[in-house]
Amino acid sequence: MTILDISKISKRFGGLQAVDQISFSVAEGEVVGLIGPNGSGKSTTLSLIMGVVRPDTGSIKFQGHEIAGHATHAIAKRGMAMVFQHSRPLHRQTVLENIKLALLPDTIFQLFTGRQIEEQARNAARRVGLEDVLDQRPDSLPFADLRRLELAKALAADPAILLLDEPFAGLAPSETREFSELIVSMRDAGQAIVLVDHNVKAVSGLVDRIVAMDAGQKIAEGTPEQVTSDEKVREVYFGKSLDTVEKTRERKHRVGEHRLLDVNIESVHYGRAEALRNIQLHVEEGEFVSVVGLNGSGKTTLFNSLLGFVAYQGDIQWDGQSLRGKKPADIATGGIALCPETRELFTHMSVLENLELGGHALDNADRRAQVDRIFELFPRLRERAKQSAFTLSGGEQQMLTIGRALMQKPRLLLLDEPTLGLAPLVIENISDALDKLQQDSGLTVLLAEQNLTFAVQHSNRIYLIETGSLQWNGAADRFSEEVGADIL
Repeated sequence: MTILDISKISKRFGGLQAVDQISFSVAEGEVVGLIGPNGSGKSTTLSLIMGVVRPDTGSIKFQGHEIAGHATHAIAKRGMAMVFQHSRPLHRQTVLENIKLALLPDTIFQLFTGRQIEEQARNAARRVGLEDVLDQRPDSLPFADLRRLELAKALAADPAILLLDEPFAGLAPSETREFSELIVSMRDAGQAIVLVDHNVKAVSGLVDRIVAMDAGQKIAEGTPEQVTSDEKVREVYFGKSLDTVEKTRERKHRVGEHRLLDVNIESVHYGRAEALRNIQLHVEEGEFVSVVGLNGSGKTTLFNSLLGFVAYQGDIQWDGQSLRGKKPADIATGGIALCPETRELFTHMSVLENLELGGHALDNADRRAQVDRIFELFPRLRERAKQSAFTLSGGEQQMLTIGRALMQKPRLLLLDEPTLGLAPLVIENISDALDKLQQDSGLTVLLAEQNLTFAVQHSNRIYLIETGSLQWNGAADRFSEEVGADIL
């Protein structure tokens, strides 16, 4: 019997169509997974269902009742609960008190909790494995137990359907396995669940059906086996088939014998969430090296560590010197430049002004010469030199982001997801520019990329990262044969 029926819901934020005509249903006791790259609209879809965001169009029926546009508390009262990606407990209350607060009746005429609420809270804690820490406060709990607490708060009211947004984010592999077992036990008990997560492998093992999204639209639906083998899904995640890349392509990159970067990171934490563990990699001068993996695997965190934006346990050697304790500005002036995934352009400044800011440390003559080199590399930027950055297309903004980083005249260029959201023709233009750049200057490049085709095409060597740890490394021409088919 269908418990949740979503029909053609849409949501636009300004000029961004976040969700576009999405439809799917959930049966009683069924677990449905939503997958897709960053920005595909997964979390927005959950927020629309839960009433956190009001849909522009479409229908959401829960147990036969229309709830589209209803207030969140009204939807929760009907029997729906959501576990958000970030834990936000009340730190002055104990674990038990936090769970009991989720059960308080929404009336001013009942101010005190009774024995029934106490028992419900304890049962919820027991279901998720928190029975031994009920008297502790959240700030004393490990990260995994904070996630358990959020789950217990949602389960305490015995919801008819549970929405889970990124339940595995920040968990270590052993903790992910424990949470997976917990979700399996909930599924076996007949709990209907809608689950969103970047960890496609973990999701595939837990759900009955998968809905794949990209750019706000549904691109596939079916069993985990059907969706993860779907050509369009794999292209959205990884680019064209790896079989289209010439494995014996001659790489003209000038690879030296000098080790420019040597990374030995033991761990990186965001609060109590472990984002990276046991990362060892190196880059030789003149190499093009790629770190590949799905969104949420830790690639951007690795780059943030290299640049001193986040603290880490371990050591990073740059040209034989430790970067530990150095400020990001000193690391940048030392020869490392970043093209961030989010671009971070000065949107109300012109193309030329953005480039000149990137080369602020150069003298006037050197700055003008470097601008000319960027314009030769990306002729489109010369045509748009006087335009404000916000008037550029996505591809032109990406070219400007790369150009601004190159204005620093770096020895190592960090490229974070440069193909994200770009049309194939634009990706080809950026690909040609990178080839020309390496052939002309021998620039060393470290790429973080989900598009495997793009990475394999350019790289000398590849590192594969999954859920914060390295799973494979080797020559790019071995990647397709040894790893390619199994990454999803």
